[in-house]
Formats: sequence, C-alpha cells, structure tokens
Amino acid sequence: MKKFLLLLVLVTVLVSCSAKKQIESAISQGNYDQAISDALEKLENNKDKKSKQDYIVMLEDAYNKVLEQDLQTIKHFKKDGNPEQYKTIYEIYSDLEARQAAIKRVMPLQIDGKTVNFKFKDYNTKLIDYRYKTSDYLINQGIALLDSNDKYNAREAHDIFSYIERINPNFEENRSLITEAHQKGMDYIYVSIQNHTQQIIPQQLEAELLDFNTYGLNQFWTTYHANTDKAINYDFAMQLQLKQINVSPERINERQVLREQNIVDGWKYDLDRAGNVKKDSLGNDIKVDKIINVKARLFEVVQTKSAQVIADVVYTDLKQNQIIDTFTIDSGYIFENIFGTFEGDKRALKNNDRNLILQRQVLFPSDEQMVYDTGEDLKLKLKNIISSYSVRRS
Repeated sequence: MKKFLLLLVLVTVLVSCSAKKQIESAISQGNYDQAISDALEKLENNKDKKSKQDYIVMLEDAYNKVLEQDLQTIKHFKKDGNPEQYKTIYEIYSDLEARQAAIKRVMPLQIDGKTVNFKFKDYNTKLIDYRYKTSDYLINQGIALLDSNDKYNAREAHDIFSYIERINPNFEENRSLITEAHQKGMDYIYVSIQNHTQQIIPQQLEAELLDFNTYGLNQFWTTYHANTDKAINYDFAMQLQLKQINVSPERINERQVLREQNIVDGWKYDLDRAGNVKKDSLGNDIKVDKIINVKARLFEVVQTKSAQVIADVVYTDLKQNQIIDTFTIDSGYIFENIFGTFEGDKRALKNNDRNLILQRQVLFPSDEQMVYDTGEDLKLKLKNIISSYSVRRS
C-alpha cells in the first residue's frame, strides 16, 4: 500500500511538472491566451493549495503580457485611423472582456496569503462604440459587393452580413441583406432526364429520380429544380443520360440433394438370445428405441432475374454553354427467389430443408418492374454524386 501511495505521489508530481513546463513554454512563445487557459484549468479545483501558487504566478504573468500587447495594438490602430481596422479593434476589446470574465470566475487568488490584484477595466463602452463602427463600415462594404451582381461577391457579402448579425443582431437592414445575399449567391441547377436507350422507362421511376425532396440534400449555395421557374436564370444543368438498360432472361436452376438419416420410429422389447423379453432390476420389461433409416430427395430451385442501368450524369455550365463534368453510374438489381420440393420420407430432411419447402415459386417480375427496382440503387448513386460535387466554372 505504501509503495502504491508513493507511486501515486510521484505520478502526480511528474504530471504537475509537465503542466507547468507547458504553460511556461506557451508564455515564452507568446501564446498568452493558451497559457491563461491552461493555468485557469489547473486553478478550477483546490486553488488555495500551496502547490497551485505557481499557476497563479504564471497566470498573472501571461495576463499582464497579453494585456500590454493588446492595448499597444489598439493604440497603434486608433492612431492609424484606418476604418479597415475597426473589426480588429472590436475583436481585441472582445478578447480583453472575455479574458477578464474567465479570470474573475476563479477570483480571489492569493500568493503567500496576499491577494493578487489583476488590472481589470470596464470595456463595455468601447465595445459598443467599435461594434457600431465595425457594423457601419462592414455593411457598406457588403452592399458594394452585393451591387456588383457577382455570385462569389454575393457570397462574400453574405459572410460579412452574417458576421455583423453575430456581433450586432438586427443592425439596420442587415437581416434583409443576408437574405438578398443568399439569393444572389445561389447557384440554380436545372435537372432533367434523357433516355438514350430506345426503351421506355417507368414514369414512376422518372418522377422519383426527379423528386429532390427525397434526397435529403442540404447545400447552402446550390438549389436543384426539376421544373423550371421562368423567374430564374439558371446557372447550370444536370442531365441524367440513360445510356443502356439490360434485363436478363428469367432463369430457373435446380439442384438435387439426397438426404438420409437414422431416426427413432417407435420402440420394441429388448430380447435375449433365447427370444425372451429382458427384465430390469425391478422386474419390468425393458424397452428400446426402434431405429430405422429414412431417405428423401430434396429439389432446391432458384429463380433469378437481373437488371442493369448504365447512365451518365452530365453537368453543363449554361452561361458558357459547355460541359464541365461527367460521371458514369452503373446500377443494378437482382431478383432471387429460392424454394424447394422433395420426394421420399420428410423425416430425412434437415431443419433448413423444412424451411425451404415452405417457400413457393412466384411469378417473375416484369422487365418494367425490374428497371423500376433498379431505381433505388440509381437514386443512391445519384445522391452521392450530387452531395459530394460542387459545381464550378472552368
């Protein structure tokens, strides 16, 4: 037990030394916020223990250094007077406020019985001031991007308006600008099916392939339409070009298996050599199982039919009128039904055989049904292409 406690103490000391070195290293490399975060984590519990005082010293050191650094940066940017720096100044003030709040949660802190006094200030007024300066400057920047009628500029504007909404909710017309930027930055894709197979595909399959509500897609900057909207100027087209439909003949394969087992078929008296019935110790007649050999012939029948659909997914840039990408899909469906019959003594069959003979022959699905059933695999592969592909102009 003593050895275990000694080992536990040693491990604790080693872990503590490693943590202190890590914090010291962060301070020496200028990673002050990382050092503050690590030190605060160590002070969450038992902060008044003597062994925790080193963490308080390092916390104070890191805080004072980052405070001086941040205030100097703010002073420099204010003197420069460039509105481009409003956002940076605001975020530094936010960091100053957040850093103070994090340290206040573990206050008071003491070193050798003396309370440590951190240099705290109220930054609320400056935060509000630069929140509005930042919002004013950025919203004009975003509007300029939006007015360029370029999709990628609209997406950049959306990022700007979304940032304003985070720091200054419902600022002026910002929420309507977010909506406008999203609409202007959207890529609209018209989807259609072309059948090059000279075979008729089921109407229900075509409808399901074009029903994008069932695909569970959630692409922020891309919308797929199977029916055109005259109010929309479409950017891209996606065509599912059916190239080949193959349906195999209906096949029935039969396999015969001989089953043979020794089974108990009633009982008989156990006779001695003289033909007399043997007796047990109580004088009762001795009976034994009557074993017979039974045989059966099992006929295992397998019905199969398969379908294959080969198609290309073709993306076209409608603005440039050129194909930008093509993907090939090879989908398939196999119909299979297994049943069985037998001749002979049923008792010779195994359990699996008994289950098999309960099955029955069924009608083969039509060619049209086979093609329709292939659609599930076709939809899955089409969904994988759509969800992983990002349209882009060459």
